[in-house]
Amino acid sequence: EEAALVQLCHRSPTDKKPEAAGWYREQGNQEFKRGQYQAALRLYSKAASHELPGSPELSVCFANRSAALLHLGHFEVCLEDIARAESHGYPDKLLPKVLLRKAECLLCLGRLQDAQDILRVLESKIALDGVMTTHLTQLKKLSQLKVKLGEKQRCPEPAREARGGTQGEPEIWEENSRISGASSSLSLSFDAERGRHLVASQDIVPGQSLVKEEAFVSVLCPGESLPVLDGDTAWDTRATNADLYCHRCLRQLLASVPCQGCSYAKYCSQDCADVAWQQYHRTECSLGALLLTLGVFCHVALRTVLLAGFAEVSRLVAGSHRGDKSFQNPEASCKPLSEAADAGAGSRGCDSSVVPGCDSSGRYQSSYQALFHLLPHTEQHSPEHKFLCTLSVVALCKQLQAAGLGAAVLSQESPQQWSKPKTCEKTSDELSPELKTVAEAMLRHVLQLQCNAQAITVMQELGPGDGAVVDKKPVRLATAFFPVLSLLNHSCCPNTSVSFSGTAATVRAAQPISSGQEVLHCYGPHRCRMGVAERQQLLSQYFFECRCPACLQELESGVKSVVSIRNSFCCPKCQAQMQGEEDTLCCSNEACATSVSRDHLSGRLQDLQQQIKKALDLLRVGKADQAIKMLLKCQMDAGTFLSPEHLLMGEMEDHLAQVYATLGKWQEAARHLKKSIEIVEMHHGPSSVETGHELFKLAQILFNGFAVSEALSTIQRAEGILSVHFGPQSAQIQELQEMKACLSELPRTILQRT
Repeated sequence: EEAALVQLCHRSPTDKKPEAAGWYREQGNQEFKRGQYQAALRLYSKAASHELPGSPELSVCFANRSAALLHLGHFEVCLEDIARAESHGYPDKLLPKVLLRKAECLLCLGRLQDAQDILRVLESKIALDGVMTTHLTQLKKLSQLKVKLGEKQRCPEPAREARGGTQGEPEIWEENSRISGASSSLSLSFDAERGRHLVASQDIVPGQSLVKEEAFVSVLCPGESLPVLDGDTAWDTRATNADLYCHRCLRQLLASVPCQGCSYAKYCSQDCADVAWQQYHRTECSLGALLLTLGVFCHVALRTVLLAGFAEVSRLVAGSHRGDKSFQNPEASCKPLSEAADAGAGSRGCDSSVVPGCDSSGRYQSSYQALFHLLPHTEQHSPEHKFLCTLSVVALCKQLQAAGLGAAVLSQESPQQWSKPKTCEKTSDELSPELKTVAEAMLRHVLQLQCNAQAITVMQELGPGDGAVVDKKPVRLATAFFPVLSLLNHSCCPNTSVSFSGTAATVRAAQPISSGQEVLHCYGPHRCRMGVAERQQLLSQYFFECRCPACLQELESGVKSVVSIRNSFCCPKCQAQMQGEEDTLCCSNEACATSVSRDHLSGRLQDLQQQIKKALDLLRVGKADQAIKMLLKCQMDAGTFLSPEHLLMGEMEDHLAQVYATLGKWQEAARHLKKSIEIVEMHHGPSSVETGHELFKLAQILFNGFAVSEALSTIQRAEGILSVHFGPQSAQIQELQEMKACLSELPRTILQRT
């Protein structure tokens, strides 16, 4: 099937195409002329990723991007791009324009002496070149900058006083002596039903940090892009995750540093690019199209073995061949203790020295050894799935061998050899014994990922993010292995909340956890989002039947889920709830007895969602008044067949609040958002992260509308919820505290009036 695989790889090209770079640069120039500097910035970055390293065209991309950064007020990053342009051989005849930009940045940053030095260099250069027409604009700008420089030197700006009380209190953290990255308030336990799991060894309060773990490995999910069909180009102007986040540390990108070998990988800095190249990208670079085709699980499996190193991989694979049953069933070797001599030191109910994944001293580390011992559930996977995974892994290893990358995988080269062209190591179809070992480990990891993959999520801004109220939604950013986080069992009503910062995960208690109680995490299906039947179906991929209190209560009582009732259809005639499990739904009001086909109501719901999408598209292009009319019409239509508590009713209120906020009608915006919050609270609970995010938006609206007393009380409530889920140092908490400090500084007369 190699020919078919090659054909599929053509749909996800990752090689550099200078003609694509020219096209992206031209698109960026057009956006720049229209004043769309953020869009221009993204397009110049796309252009830079396609230019050949060291080419003058690459220097022009960096210089153009620096102009967009200057307009956006990112002066430090602008200076970095100017330095990149200069180091890549920026044309000498265009240098005055860039030097002026550099001086302007330095001036804005208050670095007056550096700005003066640049202006002197610029004057000398223009004088040497002679006063030509091409330099007249630069000369005019130069004289303006000199005037500004003189003013700043005569009247330096007073230093701003730092606002006190905006930094959250640092939390007390004591690390567990037996589980790396875990709090001392946890212990590792085992029983036949739950396997390895974490238990509270003391009472835990909401918001307390329980686990802080850096991912052993993470791979950025590329996000949606247009598939490239035969004969088409891959020149898509849309920004995906691959354009927005660093491919190593997952930081948000402003001015990306492109990989020198491929057009796909982009980094936040040259340091990140160098580390990625040294650790894994030297092997992955030429395989980009194949990795995108095979999917993120194969990519994670390859990067895992590259990070672990061949010596450690071969040691553990060899151990699995020696008949050690713990590799097939790691829980079998975890022997319960008859006496827990030191329950508080991380060994409650289980001798950690015999827990698979622990090192020789009995410590459970966030290591490759712990990762290797995660359950692959080999027997539970279907033969078809195992065959497909094997085929994918072998295809990847054959490509490694054919491309001469086997030695790099086995760490048999010196760093000086990494960037040299490889010769074919082995021409036969048979994999080398070493690559067979690598393939076996990779197959294990692909199978493990179905039950142990952790999605790294981020709150991503919707729209340009330059409005007074910033709307955000959670987005899956990367797939990762977290060996310690994988110890947490699932519950549809968890007692923890997980947040991410780059590649680091933090688990916090979402509610009080008593000593001896298991610490639980939600794998996705939550009782607030779906009924028990849907949850059980989704959880079947993890090869267990959930018996959490929420599932048992719904299964044993036979009562319809609250989620199903709230998200139900209502009678088009009398607005009572529609009921029934078949294709035809009947009104619950016996006096009405209306019946409607489920397909008809589902069709109306889909049409309604399309209309809402069109209204939001109108808002994005600045047609707020039309967006309001369409949303109000959608709201009236929804009221004739949806329950008043339906989540979509709340979403429409939220959208209306967003439109009114765009128009500066703060009271109207607050009124609609409060209705949205009521519905969100019904579905997710008053202390949920969803309610916290809605309150954060309400605080922004009230702040902008000078509703001071109500804003302060909303800020306090939002702060209380979000600090539990994200910690006191999170960006949202910092913003709330800044708003509170600003409102508190207003004159007392204003505070009394509002």
